[in-house]
Amino acid sequence: MAKYMLIMRGTDESNAAMMADLENMITATRQFIDDMAKAGAYVAAEGLDDPGQGVVVDFSGETPVVTDGPYGETRELFGGFFLVDVASKEEAVQWAKRVPAAPGSKIEVRRVPEGDEVPQVGE
Repeated sequence: MAKYMLIMRGTDESNAAMMADLENMITATRQFIDDMAKAGAYVAAEGLDDPGQGVVVDFSGETPVVTDGPYGETRELFGGFFLVDVASKEEAVQWAKRVPAAPGSKIEVRRVPEGDEVPQVGE
């Protein structure tokens, strides 16, 4: 088994479409989480607050610079995630295809490395 993060990415337009049908989206998402739990794949899921409420810490210069949202570029916003524990990337992709998402959204699938796969100091 391996953990995969299904990263929800949306645009201003897809997020607006989701908010326009929020009740149905919430119902569909709860059912999706229930389906993952019944299949033994569910680990965690979280959504994020409006990007206008966040900040960016930019390390481009000598010292970090903090900028309040909303951001200048909002073509793709990280809106939340599902964490699944499945047998393969293919299975993670099958779950990603079932995520309740508004048109224009994307789901990025990324494996979460195990602790022994992370490079250690001195290696």
